[in-house]
Amino acid sequence: MPGRSLAGVRLGETAAGVRAALGHRYGVCQGCVRTTWYFTYRPFEQQGLGVELAAGQVAAVYTLWQPEGWRAPNGLQLGAVQSQVTQLAGTLIPVACTGYEALVSDAHAVRTAYYVVDGKLWGFGLLRPRETPCR
Repeated sequence: MPGRSLAGVRLGETAAGVRAALGHRYGVCQGCVRTTWYFTYRPFEQQGLGVELAAGQVAAVYTLWQPEGWRAPNGLQLGAVQSQVTQLAGTLIPVACTGYEALVSDAHAVRTAYYVVDGKLWGFGLLRPRETPCR
């Protein structure tokens, strides 16, 4: 749910809680600033979910690439055109990232990010308030 969870993972959730929800089959980013786990559909596949941990708790969670079939409770699904994002998600703040744009909303002590590439919704993310959505 936007502002609450992504793939059942919530900000502040423990690493053990993430493993309980998503399993133990994940890759670990070798060059990331934070401990980052990649839950992909198959080993070495790009589509899936990224989970960043700080002090053993979820600090950010976001889709990787554009996993097929993902949607928000409001009906917004990956691949939607940018005008649908702004229509269904409400007032969003644009943030320019290298190669893409993040449209963000701050509510419920969470920053919700809608990642847009070439005018289409590419991914979803949840971050700590005021944290940059650029990954």
